Amino acid sequence: MLDVELVLRSRNVVTPDGMRAASVSVAGGRIAAVEPYDSEVPAGTRVEELGDDVLLPGLVDTHVHVNDPGRTEWEGFASATRAAAAGGVTTLVDMPLNSVPPTTTAEALETKRAVARRSAHVDVGFWGGAVPGNAADLKPLHDAGVLGFKCFLLPSGVEEFPQLSPAELETALAEIAGFGGLLIVHAEDPQLIDGAPPPTGPHYADFLASRPRDAENHAIAGLIALARRLDARVHVLHLSSAEALPLIADARREGVRITVESCPHFLTLTAEEVPDGATEFKCCPPIREAANQDALWQGLAAGLIDCVVSDHSPCTADLKVDDFGRAWGGISSLQLGLPAVWTAARRRGHTLQDVAHWMSTAPAALVGLGHKGAIEAGRDADFAVLAPDETFTVDPTALHHRNQVTAYAGKTLHGVVRSTWLRGRKIADHGAPAEPTGRLLERQPRA
Repeated sequence: MLDVELVLRSRNVVTPDGMRAASVSVAGGRIAAVEPYDSEVPAGTRVEELGDDVLLPGLVDTHVHVNDPGRTEWEGFASATRAAAAGGVTTLVDMPLNSVPPTTTAEALETKRAVARRSAHVDVGFWGGAVPGNAADLKPLHDAGVLGFKCFLLPSGVEEFPQLSPAELETALAEIAGFGGLLIVHAEDPQLIDGAPPPTGPHYADFLASRPRDAENHAIAGLIALARRLDARVHVLHLSSAEALPLIADARREGVRITVESCPHFLTLTAEEVPDGATEFKCCPPIREAANQDALWQGLAAGLIDCVVSDHSPCTADLKVDDFGRAWGGISSLQLGLPAVWTAARRRGHTLQDVAHWMSTAPAALVGLGHKGAIEAGRDADFAVLAPDETFTVDPTALHHRNQVTAYAGKTLHGVVRSTWLRGRKIADHGAPAEPTGRLLERQPRA
């Protein structure tokens, strides 16, 4: 057994059994034990006294667009992982777009890994991409360690990552199911969106009308039917329409292997508050009305929504023109997800244990990272230290995102991240990241 090298002691430690006072000992980058608060500490061991600050498992964000290489003026592994560390995120999973090349071949994956390897402040895993014509590349990507595969059912917004037709979706899902992989899906029906009013101009109501709930609901219903027929694992990305929740509940009762995520912006921002021309709020699917948000929270509380992840999708400021039809769609929130969700969750009677489950334990389980996501012996010593009652006002210029454009600008949020720890090493202190020590992660065989 390795010698204990560090003990973090807090009166409020979020464990799988609840929040309690505890001493968490670390050896060899792993959690060695979670013991009573006043347990004896071996002589010479470094002790971090956290007082009443809450010790949470480090967040696992499985939906991040790093855009590196190829669009590094939008973001990059250095800036994205600095922001992650400052926000309590210790593991992120990079989306296969909007980088150039996209991660649709094993060769492209190695290109991306080479870039990430030298600049990652947190641990990084990778999604592969399922696009027209690359069915033969899916198994090699799986063997190379991607955590699953993303596809679009409608145009993605970048020409190098086209959507799958219904026939191509079936081909890809059958191939992925054959080797036990996971397909994650941007589920909006292209025909219903094509039939909706086109988005033009500065009015958010016009943009919202262009992405109707039915487009999500119909696409999810079709995905459920296909997953049922092929006995495949599927995951619905960034659920926005609460009307799809009964479909998901019925599918699970029937044994369909479907999981679902939503995002901080859908749970904390509402259509009613978006000013004209404020395209920093634009994303697809869109932020919907307050009543829909209430229903999403009910789905989250009921376990129909498994996890909450950022869908951090940044761009340069010039792409956020004041026309919702022309502006790039994406919300920058990687550094702010924990306080944003905690601010809304505490108002609705949820606990930090709930937040830790949604933002750490469940995402880690989704991608099979069994050594992440909880404060218990044997897991990686990944932690976020949070002052839950302190507030701050979001100043975009203080964020580590490469482009300081965010829908949260000027909002007052509860929860200040004091420090972030990766495998027992402090990687951010009061928002200031240390030198990069992140590792690249590969898919682990399922038990």
